[in-house]
This record gives sequence, C-alpha cells and structure tokens, in this order.
Amino acid sequence: MRTEVSSGQTGVMTDERPLYGYADVASIGALLADATRARVLISLADGRALPASVLAAEAGVAASTASEHLARLVDGGLLSVERSGRHRYYRLADAQVGTALEAVAALAPTRPVRSLRESTRAAALRRARSCYDHLAGRLGVAVTESLLDRGALIRTDGLAGTERAQGDRLSAPVRTHPYELGPAADSIFTALGVDLAATRAQRRPLLRFCVDWSEQRHHLSGALGAALLTRMESAGWVVRHNTRRALRLTDSGARTLDRILGVDLAA
Repeated sequence: MRTEVSSGQTGVMTDERPLYGYADVASIGALLADATRARVLISLADGRALPASVLAAEAGVAASTASEHLARLVDGGLLSVERSGRHRYYRLADAQVGTALEAVAALAPTRPVRSLRESTRAAALRRARSCYDHLAGRLGVAVTESLLDRGALIRTDGLAGTERAQGDRLSAPVRTHPYELGPAADSIFTALGVDLAATRAQRRPLLRFCVDWSEQRHHLSGALGAALLTRMESAGWVVRHNTRRALRLTDSGARTLDRILGVDLAA
C-alpha cells in the first residue's frame, strides 16, 4: 500500500509493500537434512496426528531429543500441533507438505536394505500405501486404472489409462487434471460404498491426481480419493502395517475390488 510520509516533505510518497525474493528453499532443505526429522515427517506422511512419545519411538530417539526436532519442524511450518489432555499431537501442516515428501522420496537415493524386515517393509510401501489421505502405490494405480476401465472416470487428454503425460512432474500433483467423472461414476462409487453426492459437497476439489513415485503413473487423490481410502479402511478392505503408511489388502478387500472393479493386484 502506498502512504504519505510525515517528514515535512508534502506530497512525498513511499511504497510500504514488502519485497519478495526467491523462495527460501534452503531453509526447508535444512529441516529435511536431519535424519531424525526426516523420519518424523515420513511417520506422519499418511495424514495421522501422533503424540511426541510415539514419534520419538518411530525416529528411534529419546523424548527430549524428539521434542527439540518437533519444535523446529513446527517453527519451520512443516508440522502443526494441538493439545489433547496431557499430550501434544503433531501432524503435517497441510497436504502440500505430504506432496513435497513424496517428491523428495522420488529424488532421494534408496537407502541400502540391511535386513529382511526392511526389505519386506520397502516392498509393502511399493505395493500399497497412503499418500497423505489417499491410496497410492501399485494398488492405488490399479484402482485408478479400473475406475477408468469401468467408466467411473474418463481421461480427457487423449492418453490411455493412467499413463504419465509429457511434462508431468514425477511424484507431484498432476497440474492439468485430465480426468472427469464418467457415466458409470454413480453406480460404481455407490457399489464401493462412497457417497458421491456428499463428497461433491466438500469444499476441496473432487478430482485431483498425483504421479505415483513408485509406479510413475497417475493415482486418484482429492476429495474423492480421500473418501475412497476412508471407505476401504472402515470396511476392513485395507489395514495398516503397524500403524505405518504401508497398507495391506485383506482377503475381503481383494474379493470386493475384484468383484466391483476387476482389480487383481497379483496380476
């Protein structure tokens, strides 16, 4: 805003608008550069809110050490915190932070697997996981493909299936969102137990898509993606591996997805 200064110089104007330079990427990089803080963020990447004691255990550090790192992440705008009783619960500040973590995961070198347990965990993440609040991994892409095959979704940019378009950034939201609901959307989502009308009424965008970091194809996100994952968890079709991001498709879930969508994860 431009205002007149009271310096005795009548009519002299000054511009009080703040000046903005380049985005301070280095400050975010410094927060991510610490292994403990990185483990904390990854532990919260599925959209959960967890107390400091649980995050300390996830990161493998003492509670006092975790508190210091959590304070830095809150100050840096990557986490938000709320008090419930005697506990403070931490979560990612917003969905953009979750998207950024997925993007960094795609760029980061793979850490050597040092045990069978680690190998199994890595495979589980690739197979099925939550990406903030929606389904990702091989299962997420397969479900999105089947929604296209069944006419619940239609791709509008001329490409086939969930193929990544030229210019789509790896492990990032799809900028143009080249999909719309298809003629079978109501019947398919009703069969899946998703209230499409209620989901449409939410303030967030109904249809959004991400480039899956492990599959490098599109998976469904947005309000509809979140509603679908919520339904799959409440119905017991997927369960979490020890409260981590990895998801396991149950036998009942496999039968349901095969019956309604023709999803065959084994294939």
